[in-house]
Amino acid sequence: MDFLYLMKKCLSIFWILLLLLSWQSPTSGAPQHPLGTRVPILLYHRFGPVVADSMTVTTSTFESHLQYLKNHGYTVIPLRHLVDYSLGKRPSLPSRSLVITADDGHKSVYTEMFPLLKKYNIPVTLFLYPSAISNASYAMTWKQLREIKESELFDFQSHTFWHPNFKEERKRLKPAEYEDFVEKQLKKSRERLQREFDVKVDMLAWPFGIYDEGLLRKSIEAGYIAGFTMERRHASPSENIMALPRYLIVHENALQPIFDSK
Repeated sequence: MDFLYLMKKCLSIFWILLLLLSWQSPTSGAPQHPLGTRVPILLYHRFGPVVADSMTVTTSTFESHLQYLKNHGYTVIPLRHLVDYSLGKRPSLPSRSLVITADDGHKSVYTEMFPLLKKYNIPVTLFLYPSAISNASYAMTWKQLREIKESELFDFQSHTFWHPNFKEERKRLKPAEYEDFVEKQLKKSRERLQREFDVKVDMLAWPFGIYDEGLLRKSIEAGYIAGFTMERRHASPSENIMALPRYLIVHENALQPIFDSK
């Protein structure tokens, strides 16, 4: 009798564990999808002839990255294709797919990155925070962004309205104020970018890679279908689509270790 009871208990635990392993967060927006293709998403910020700060990748290093991808048979796909694949809207992706993104809208995207993207015919998604555009000395102008948009190599998406640190804002503000602050950061960015460029803005890069369940829920309510953070692993359809990982690239990064770290 004790043996039968023990066997039933073990089977019960087994099925609970199996259920938990197959469960997806209801806030993820992701379908029940097999592991499928795992794709690295690269994240750049700034470019220049020399390393000016921790986020600068020299222009020559960036070109060496593009040359590496070409030489090793990688296909740089638009981020939208990866999101559609994760949502089950695209049946497959090319073998050795990879995505390139850049955050913030730094002016070196226009002066340094753009010429190389045209040379290699590479698509990129820019995550922008509109408060800086045509205002901050380090940022591109709306005119420059319209110019690069005409190349059809760029997709413009949201990086919130002014790139806040949500952890710090949560400490500083009362709960109701914080909820209102988050909502405005998410919605104002979408609205401004859509108005300026007549594009669909429904993807979000989390500032500083910071997110939590509340922020994920708020982003879905604000109309986003995918979000991106900074975690060093390949993205796959089994992950929470509102917090897909990206590899932060700085000057000393070589690409080979990224592809070895699947």
